Amino acid sequence: MKKILFINFGGLGDEILFLPTILSIKKEFPKSEITLALEPRSKGILSLTDVIDNALFADIKGKKKYFELLKLLFQIWTKKFDIVISSGSNKFISIFLFLTFIKKRYGYDSGKLSEALLTEAITLNKNQYAAKMYHDLAKDLTEIKTELPTLDIKRKPVENNTVLIHPGVSLLSVKKNMIKTISAEKWAEVVEKLADSGKKVILAGGPDDKETIETIKKIVPADKYTDMYGKTKNLKELAELISSTEKFLCSDSAPLHIAVSLGIKTYVIFGSTDDKKLIPNNDKVIPIKNKNCTCELMPCLWERRQTTCEALDCLNISSDDIVNCILNN
Repeated sequence: MKKILFINFGGLGDEILFLPTILSIKKEFPKSEITLALEPRSKGILSLTDVIDNALFADIKGKKKYFELLKLLFQIWTKKFDIVISSGSNKFISIFLFLTFIKKRYGYDSGKLSEALLTEAITLNKNQYAAKMYHDLAKDLTEIKTELPTLDIKRKPVENNTVLIHPGVSLLSVKKNMIKTISAEKWAEVVEKLADSGKKVILAGGPDDKETIETIKKIVPADKYTDMYGKTKNLKELAELISSTEKFLCSDSAPLHIAVSLGIKTYVIFGSTDDKKLIPNNDKVIPIKNKNCTCELMPCLWERRQTTCEALDCLNISSDDIVNCILNN
C-alpha cells in the first residue's frame, strides 16, 4: 500500500478539476491511501467524492500564510508519505516539496531548481482544459487517463423540460473585482423569458448569491419559477439537485464543474475568463459569449489582468441570446 499526498490550493472549482488526476492515480494504485492538502474554503469537495481518505488544510490566503505552510509541513512529516503530487507553478513549490522529504516528488517545471529538487518536473501546458492540465502531473506514474471529474453522489430522476439556474459567482471573486457574470437584472430577464417560453424554471443559489437572488425575486413574479434558493443545505444536496434537471444555466463558478461532472447539459455565461480552459470540448457543455466583443484582451483574467475592466463589453450578452441558445441547443 502506498501513501500518496496530493497538494492543490485553490477554490472548489479547482478541486473538482483536479479530481481526474487523483482518480487515475487511485486506479493505478487501488490499495493506496489518498490524502489531499487544500484550502479550508474548498473543503466541500470532500462531500462530493469517496476517493479522498484524508485531508490536510492550509489557509494560504490568510494573513498567516507562511505559518500555515510550516504547520502543513509538520503534519506531512508525521504521515510518512511515499509520493507527493502538487499543482501550482510557483518556484517555491519545488522547494516546499523537497522539504517534505517525501521520496517521490512530482510537480510542474518552474526552472532549473524544480528539475533539481523534483523526481520529475512536468511541463506546464496552460493552453488546454484545466482538468487535462492537472492530469499531466500523473503521466509519469500511470498510463490511465481520466478525462472528466466524476462525483460520488446519489443521482435523482431527471424532470423533463426543466432549466435549473444558478446565477451567482463566489463572493471572493466579486470582492477582488473579478466580474464573471451578467447583472442580476439581466438574470431576471432570462428567468422570465424562459418561463414564458414554457420551461419549468428552478432558481438555486448559496449564501454568496443572496443579493443576486433577491433582485431576481423582486422583478420576476414568484409563480414563474420554483424557488430552491437556500433549500440545498450543502454542496452534496446542490449536486443532487443539479442531477435532476434537464438543462443547467450558470456562470463560471464551482456549480459549473459539478454539472460537467454529472454529464448534465450545461450552458455557461463566459466573459473575462477562457472557456477553452474551463470546460471540456463536447456537446454537453455550451459556452454563451458576446461574439461581437471587440476587446483585444478578451479573455483577460488571469493571464492578462488580475481584475476586470469597468467596460465589461465581454459580458454585453442579451437575455434573448441566452434564452435562444438554451431553447435551440
